[in-house]
Amino acid sequence: MPVTTFGLGDTVPAFTLPDTDGVDHAVPADEAPAATVLLVTCNHCPHVVAWNPLLRAAAEEYAPRGVRFLAINANDAERYPADSPEHMRRFVREQAWPIPYLYDESQDVARALGAERTPHVYVLDGEHRLAYRGAPGPDHGSAGWLRDALDAVLGGEAVERAETPAQGCSVKWRQP
Repeated sequence: MPVTTFGLGDTVPAFTLPDTDGVDHAVPADEAPAATVLLVTCNHCPHVVAWNPLLRAAAEEYAPRGVRFLAINANDAERYPADSPEHMRRFVREQAWPIPYLYDESQDVARALGAERTPHVYVLDGEHRLAYRGAPGPDHGSAGWLRDALDAVLGGEAVERAETPAQGCSVKWRQP
């Protein structure tokens, strides 16, 4: 498990990562969105596969409200070829995936975030401060944990359940 000092209320560590089209995405953004959702994810984890429709629905619902979603794959593609950039591009194309899918080849961003599992979700407020981290929550059918966090952030309120234990496959770190 990575060691991180990125805690609730802290500004997200700055990073820039390319998506599957080679477009760089920076966080924090020059113009802060109303909220940002960072999804540490991958292609092969059954938990991710099960959650993708719910995360997609949330992204499509909240994008018109100024919420930016970014998916980040940090898995070791040498040991897990299903998580390679080529497979990421295929996933985006075949699924018409609406969320930019970024590749964290160095794994530095996942470490800085303190990512442990896939999916591991981080909600940032309009000033790029951590307001929620965790997932999936106990309400598996609706992604209510994510919607509750986003509604609180968009309403300028503190997130009631600001942390939930991340459940899913472990992030596949490179072997030393």
